Amino acid sequence: MKPEIIEVKSKSDLRKFIRLPAIIHKDHPNWVPPIYMDDREFFNPKKNPAFGYSDTILLLALKDKKPVGRIMGIINHKYNDSHNLKEGRFVFMETYNDFEVADALIKYVEDWAREHGMEKMVGPLGFSDKDPQGFQIEGYDAPVVIATNNNFPYMVDLIQQSRYSKKVDLVVYRMDIPDEIPEFYQKIHERASINNHGTHMVNFTSRKQMKPYVRPVFKLVNETFKDIYAFAPLSEDEMDEFAKRYLMILDPRFLKVVESNEGEAVAFILGLPDLSEGIRKCRGRLIPFGFLHVLIQQRRTKQLDLLLGGIKSEFRNSGLDAILGVELLKEARKAGMKFIDSHLQLETNTKMRAEMEKMGGVVYKRFRIFEKDL
Repeated sequence: MKPEIIEVKSKSDLRKFIRLPAIIHKDHPNWVPPIYMDDREFFNPKKNPAFGYSDTILLLALKDKKPVGRIMGIINHKYNDSHNLKEGRFVFMETYNDFEVADALIKYVEDWAREHGMEKMVGPLGFSDKDPQGFQIEGYDAPVVIATNNNFPYMVDLIQQSRYSKKVDLVVYRMDIPDEIPEFYQKIHERASINNHGTHMVNFTSRKQMKPYVRPVFKLVNETFKDIYAFAPLSEDEMDEFAKRYLMILDPRFLKVVESNEGEAVAFILGLPDLSEGIRKCRGRLIPFGFLHVLIQQRRTKQLDLLLGGIKSEFRNSGLDAILGVELLKEARKAGMKFIDSHLQLETNTKMRAEMEKMGGVVYKRFRIFEKDL
């Protein structure tokens, strides 16, 4: 039976779109559901500013009137215009192992993108690099980390059957947290502390203290990531939206900010105690009591997930990365952490990869963004 492809228009259809992955992955032991209250806001154009500069389409595939697949199409005009591109994107693609369904969904999005003048399709890729990106191609048995995809291996086969090929890979490192900071890192830290006498470290003990640093940190992200593939600079509205979505789950101990003596944020690093087991236990529902599972897991986990980091251009190569790294390692060790997950790193980001490997990091997951000429 050929699938029927419908556009998501109603609240009922959107509910089916959001809930479908839980049905497809019900026997997938390593899958972690999304935080559903976050998903409802993400897919709401009135609450997600990215809809304001993008064309979008949400699709469901039906068989016997039951959802069997989904996909989102995006044309990010802000990114395309600034990079002189005509690229459409697909993301949040979920199906059973059924090529007919997968191909029907991707072809519908391709036709939609062509009608909007696009010449290439890339994905999985959301509004920006801060959304889940790439299909996982290695490390399927490893624990899932928040904000990354956890697809079945067959999804890679299905997209390749639709004549998509590799655009770029992203790798994830796993690092042991040492009992003692390596001597070479301590020496770099000492030299950097002397060389950066015009700066000081800001530590946090509460989310209230973190709040005034949201915009300064994200402005630093805009500067640091401007040349990274798929990065779209955040407006102040988007900065506030990200803060609203994530501030309540951040642990202030794992935000480290280097500030100039004039009060300007010049470098930062942000980690998060792994939440995946807590989200799995509450099935993605934080309200009314699911949040307790997440808080308990934050205290129990032995893994720290790196989320973001950045250094202002004129302060690079001054050792601030070592200062931040040592301070974060000390905090993680004090909290009883054993491992660090690096989050996604572009395979072409040789400088960051060298830093990870210098600290003994080993690639344990790999994700791939695909592309196809239209």
